[in-house]
Amino acid sequence: MTPEASVDALLAQAAHLARIGQVREAIVAYQKALEQRPASPNSWYNLARLLRRVRRFDDALQAYQHALDHKADQPEEVHLNRAVILADYLARPVEAEKELRTALALNPRYVPALLNLGNICEHRRDRSGAIAHYSRALFLDPYNALALSRLTSIQPLSRADDPLILRLKQAIARPGAQAAERADLGFSLGSALDKIAAYDDAFAAYQAANEASRQSAPPPGVRYDRQANEQMIDNLIRSFPQAAPPRQVTEGPPQMVFVCGMFRSGSTLVEQILASHSQVTAGGELDVLPALVRQHLPGLGAVAAPVDPAMVIRMRERYLATVRGLHPNATVLTDKRPDNFLYIGLIKAMFPHARIVHTRRHPIDNCLAVYFLHLSHAMPYALDLVDTAHWYGQYHRLMQHWKALYGADIHDVDYDALVQEPEPQIRGLLDGLGLPWESACLDFHRNDTVVKTDSLWQVRQALYTRSSGRWKHYARHLDPLVLELRRQLGDDLH
Repeated sequence: MTPEASVDALLAQAAHLARIGQVREAIVAYQKALEQRPASPNSWYNLARLLRRVRRFDDALQAYQHALDHKADQPEEVHLNRAVILADYLARPVEAEKELRTALALNPRYVPALLNLGNICEHRRDRSGAIAHYSRALFLDPYNALALSRLTSIQPLSRADDPLILRLKQAIARPGAQAAERADLGFSLGSALDKIAAYDDAFAAYQAANEASRQSAPPPGVRYDRQANEQMIDNLIRSFPQAAPPRQVTEGPPQMVFVCGMFRSGSTLVEQILASHSQVTAGGELDVLPALVRQHLPGLGAVAAPVDPAMVIRMRERYLATVRGLHPNATVLTDKRPDNFLYIGLIKAMFPHARIVHTRRHPIDNCLAVYFLHLSHAMPYALDLVDTAHWYGQYHRLMQHWKALYGADIHDVDYDALVQEPEPQIRGLLDGLGLPWESACLDFHRNDTVVKTDSLWQVRQALYTRSSGRWKHYARHLDPLVLELRRQLGDDLH
């Protein structure tokens, strides 16, 4: 076989391995091919995509740069991919913005770069910049669902005939609109109608959006399996039947604080409050722990089995190496990923001195807020109110178990109490974490910390109470939800 044929065979093998999910093997094949044919921009590009999938982010950036150096087709897309890694995984938004502006210099009509620039502007509270980028994207692509949805979320609305609301309705009804687009637009329409107090119309919009989201799922579709989720919670409880045995560990900085609970329970607000403290660094919604679980403990929750202590130590070391790389100067660091409540037993095994902040709110409000949020298909319970109530029951059951094991290290923050009387709740939170009182925590909305969740504009405002008891506006639609919550929670629903 000639050298050229050998390289072609390696590239074909690499592509095949990538298709069947053998990512690490595909990476090796691409690297071998590039040793012999280093001037292949497409191979560097494909290698970079795979390196990102295995979280080798610095290596992925370097491979993308090699693709650029060798004159990749559509270099604006390469710069976009570099920007995503820098912003989403490496906490380097300034460099990400530079990549996006380079992409637009190459192609001023490149809508994905405009959308990502708008997103970066939102994260840093630059409302006018975000509006400018989304508006430009919408000028270039008049039916772009993301641009229209984001514009609607950040512009003030006051009446049903607002041009943005009318445009949302037209885009949803447009012949040929894909289910995924109708879902994006429908959730934004629901939010817009909620803002102007058109509650029945808002609920109908959210119902349609959830149905469109269900329709947009790839085969075999999306379904919430109640029995499987009950079994998963049973397995987690059986895998961690008692508190992790005390052990001597040297826990240098950062001191970890895990903020978790149901989605839409106030975790972003709590992290913003904590980030206003001089000793606290906000880590945001880190994906580090779930990624480590997928890689090292794929059976966690699928089976009931104790976790190997040696594996716990390896995961701890890898977790710390990652977060220290992201936040090298952090003394106290928050990891605010709501669904980490699943892993509290593992967290306490990894970090015996870690503190857990558990955010909660009225169950009906919480479930309704989840139903009104466009979550991924990996959380299928969100597509149906009764399924959401069932999942809430499983979350509640698991949290009761963790509290029985680690009660002193789990600090509850009740969203409804927090917005009604912030100072005593914030003082209790800081005391629970061993932090001194700082009045800046009351002015959290002035904090310039980057926020990347759907709550980003809410936490830029002083505390308000309008989301507490919000469910009452929708009470006529919620009988099935309330019945399921009563079945799940019994006397704990009040």
